[in-house]
Amino acid sequence: MAKAKETVSRTLVVALVLSIVFSVVVSTAAVLLRPAQIQNQNLDIKTNILSAAGMLESGSSAEQIEEAFARFDVRLVDLDTGEFVEPSAVGVQDPMKYDMYRAASDPQMSTNIPSSEDKAGIKRRPNVAKVYTMSEGDQLTRVVLPIHGYGLWSTLYGFISLEGDLNTIEGLGFYAHAETPGLGGEVDNPRWKRQWVGKEVYNEDRSEPQVRLVKGGVSADAQGKEHKVDALSGATLTSRGVEQLVNYWMGDRGYAPFLQKLREGEV
Repeated sequence: MAKAKETVSRTLVVALVLSIVFSVVVSTAAVLLRPAQIQNQNLDIKTNILSAAGMLESGSSAEQIEEAFARFDVRLVDLDTGEFVEPSAVGVQDPMKYDMYRAASDPQMSTNIPSSEDKAGIKRRPNVAKVYTMSEGDQLTRVVLPIHGYGLWSTLYGFISLEGDLNTIEGLGFYAHAETPGLGGEVDNPRWKRQWVGKEVYNEDRSEPQVRLVKGGVSADAQGKEHKVDALSGATLTSRGVEQLVNYWMGDRGYAPFLQKLREGEV
């Protein structure tokens, strides 16, 4: 009986020691790998920005992606005023380190959206957003804006890129979502994404976004076809979600004040 108890005690001690050792190994690995994980996350974001802007070359290396992304100016914008803010205003030194989605969950750094105005289904909107602009000399050539909103099963996170006229769409893409593969998941289909290129966000007086996803497809003679894209086949709710999130972020609650100040040269 004593030997049995001794065997059980030894087993427990060995198990405890192994647990401690493995915990230390896992914790150490997590700490050591964290910088590489952050670097990879940043590279993935830059890749998706370049893709939305039509600047991503097939098979680009990390160095080429970094070189292409370096052409962008990364700035922070107060969404209410449309004016640039300094990174220190949100507690960072580098604007790339600002996480607008984390800010959206902080009541001190975000605004609750009334349900009647929450077209994108996001509930809270960060007070400050991160934007990516590119210029040649004094001429603005493109702006890439983060967008997100609810589809059928998930929140879709992505970017929309506008030409220098701040109206014509260069590209749109989502880098994170959990929509149904083969249906709502077709937001990742390159053929569908190409339909966005050249479409226009606003009406003639730039007062309101007009983007529409049309069930059954956009006919060649459709009125206002410059604002219309084919809806995703069999994915009505995802299509509606994409339409609403794009119009929300291009509207007064989103980037419209900022885009207007850019047009007027006030920022």
